Amino acid sequence: MAPRNAAASSSRVSSTNGTAGPSRIPPSSLAKSKKRVVEEISQDQEDDFGSVGSGLDMSEDEDVDEDAEEEDEDEAFPEFDSEIEDNAQLAHEDDGDDESDQNTQDEGEELDDEDSGSESGYNSSDIEALYEDEDEDSPATSPSSSQNNLPLSTDEKLSKLIAKNSIKPDESLGTDAKISRAKEGVGRLVPSKLVKGGYKREYDDYEAGYGSESSTEDNPNTVGNIPMEWYDDLPHIGYNVEGRKIFRPAQGDELDKFLSNTEDPAAWTSAEDKLLQQSVQLTDKELDIIRRLERAENPDADYDPYQPTIEWFTGEGKERVMPLSAAPEPKRRFVPSKWEHKKIMKIVKAIREGRIIPNKPSAAKPTVYAIWSDADQANAPHAMYMPAPQLPPPKTIESYNPPEEYLPTEEEKKDWEEMDKEDRKTDFLPEKYNALRLVPGYKNLVQEKFERCLDLYLAPRTRKVKLNIDPESLIPKLPSPKELKPFPIACSVTYRHPGDTRVRTISTSPDATFVASGSEDGIVRIWDLGNGREVWRWDLNSGPIQYLDWSPYKEESLLVALVAGKIVVLSPLALVAPIVAANTLTHVNTAFATSAATTKMGSGKEVKGTESIKWVRPNERERERGVLVFVEVPGTPKQVSWHRKGDYFATVASDASNKSVLIHQLSKHATQSPFKKLPGQVQRVAFHPTKPHFFAATQRYIRQYDLAAQTLVKTLQSGVKWISSMDVHPGGDNLIIGSYDKKLAWFDMDLSTKPYKTLRYHTRALRSVVYHPTLPLFASSSDDGTIHIFHCTVYTDLMQNPLIVPLKILRGHNVTDGIGVLDLRWVAGKPWLVSSGSDGEVKLWCS
Repeated sequence: MAPRNAAASSSRVSSTNGTAGPSRIPPSSLAKSKKRVVEEISQDQEDDFGSVGSGLDMSEDEDVDEDAEEEDEDEAFPEFDSEIEDNAQLAHEDDGDDESDQNTQDEGEELDDEDSGSESGYNSSDIEALYEDEDEDSPATSPSSSQNNLPLSTDEKLSKLIAKNSIKPDESLGTDAKISRAKEGVGRLVPSKLVKGGYKREYDDYEAGYGSESSTEDNPNTVGNIPMEWYDDLPHIGYNVEGRKIFRPAQGDELDKFLSNTEDPAAWTSAEDKLLQQSVQLTDKELDIIRRLERAENPDADYDPYQPTIEWFTGEGKERVMPLSAAPEPKRRFVPSKWEHKKIMKIVKAIREGRIIPNKPSAAKPTVYAIWSDADQANAPHAMYMPAPQLPPPKTIESYNPPEEYLPTEEEKKDWEEMDKEDRKTDFLPEKYNALRLVPGYKNLVQEKFERCLDLYLAPRTRKVKLNIDPESLIPKLPSPKELKPFPIACSVTYRHPGDTRVRTISTSPDATFVASGSEDGIVRIWDLGNGREVWRWDLNSGPIQYLDWSPYKEESLLVALVAGKIVVLSPLALVAPIVAANTLTHVNTAFATSAATTKMGSGKEVKGTESIKWVRPNERERERGVLVFVEVPGTPKQVSWHRKGDYFATVASDASNKSVLIHQLSKHATQSPFKKLPGQVQRVAFHPTKPHFFAATQRYIRQYDLAAQTLVKTLQSGVKWISSMDVHPGGDNLIIGSYDKKLAWFDMDLSTKPYKTLRYHTRALRSVVYHPTLPLFASSSDDGTIHIFHCTVYTDLMQNPLIVPLKILRGHNVTDGIGVLDLRWVAGKPWLVSSGSDGEVKLWCS
């Protein structure tokens, strides 16, 4: 459609008389005017009408003309010829004065925008301007117009326009000519590799634009919505858009998943894509949606729950008009029910037959009642019926003539009246009357009866069935301690230390010959087990002895002592057999044969983190006394545990940060730290008796590690506040711990990660728990000065739980400064127990 200003330039309004009418102008002026109109229209002809041969789009013209007809419904449109002549006349008059021409043109354009048009709905000036140049070059379609050279009317020009833009049907349809060119390719022709002399077309790759589904689709697996288990036995999981197989990605085992969860900080923000069978990282927007769903919020972050209400039906003209009515249904819409009719007829038939008697008189009520009869009381028929409890009988204080001692004095009356109702012992004051007829009415009678009714109504009454159970039957049937002998029952030997120094630790030799004790005076003493005589000693001069442990290997005699910042390897060479002494020296001095007097670990970057650990060889005098090796370690080691083969031992130093747990190899003088990052503050460590496993107990948890695979096997939840001691059963499947909160917990590691039994026999903190190496016994010591002996039978049948029987409580140590028995050790091969306490005594308990 041509612009409105172009169309408006062909019609003017006379400025002199203010009315539009026909006027005569010379043909030359008319030709110039028409030529100017055609030039203005031809500039936009391509955009509005399209190329020749295409259909004419008149939708916009119709919309514009319809609007114009609605605005100026009563105003007639000017004639087409008079508009042209008026336009030419205005153009001729405007040649004289430039200023008036500009004003007149502007005014005429504004008026033509409103008034131009024709009755047919089209702008006649646009149609004339579009085809006037064609009329000059081509012969006219009408003979009258060609002979007389007269301008065409608007209807004739419209018919000409429709005829010119009409498309004649293709006569080639139905013949051998091509109907469509859709299959003609636009790609490049290249020789075919498969067909000789043939060609194929190559097309450029299609790049998906904005709005295409492929442009936003990141999933290369286009297998479709089918169960992915169909591909379980195949090496691929689907196909991409090119039809090629997508091979299954490498899947890690549970260990890889565990390592990724512990090392990768973004592991918790990923999810598994079942279609691609791989882990996909969630975006921040998806994580925000998950957080909102967890908090029961709207998943849309832009949602405002407090946005102002839009008043749709409030205000003038917005009143809500309901199409429904609340008027009752009229009776003319009632449809009788067939089934109700049948039911009513059935009742009518029963009334006629006498089976139903209407208005039947009820049973007459008796006029006289038996006062003491219970026939009118409705008792519940069920067995759980329980009558209301009776009120207690009146007491002497409630009598109308009570004794003198029950009558209150004036002071007691005053105090009773000043007290609150809740604090009074009685609800009334006793009074004395000489005769029953003088007793007035009780003012609280109605109130008490009302409260009585409330008690009966609101308080439920149920019959409780009392079970007659023998308390002895609830106790499990345990064997008698006499049947479980032998076990220690009495103290046989006492090893006294000078000055009553506190003995922190003890240890027994694997051949059951010696007892080693370490006290706070810094001296390690060796005692003869049988007679209690001190046979050897070492003064380490390094503060209190923290811990002692004898090597379990019987072919050697090695004792490890822990002091501040140092591990000392000792051996009573003069007390053992020569072959045992030779084996001990060979084992300890092998690493010194190829090095100097000092063996320093981590001299390079091979063993990172253990550079400060040194294996130092003592001088000759100390070696003659049995001091074999010094190991300098960070912190103060508190506990040592030997491996069953006697070459490795582990130490714990809680104040050494990440080097608190160290494993030492005696034959190579090597030390390694098994943990890069500790799970917590380690309290106790132990080796598994049969497997290459390692136990580390923190304050609340016990973790079991596989040293060969370097993985965490399981984590035991102790349920105690602070673990103080730990020991592993010789079978390897059970474990006991003691805690500072007076609890002893037994773990069946094949059963659960939580304690199988938790014993609370001691009244104060536990200091030591220990299994017997061969007999079914274990013992615990506490700060209350007692030692508890237990029998424990562990069955090979996994369906049978361990049997734990308390046997004996040993008392003999004195509690000093709130500390009782500090350490316990069993004697190998015998039911004997050695204990040490804060009173400076070491005792041997025998059966």
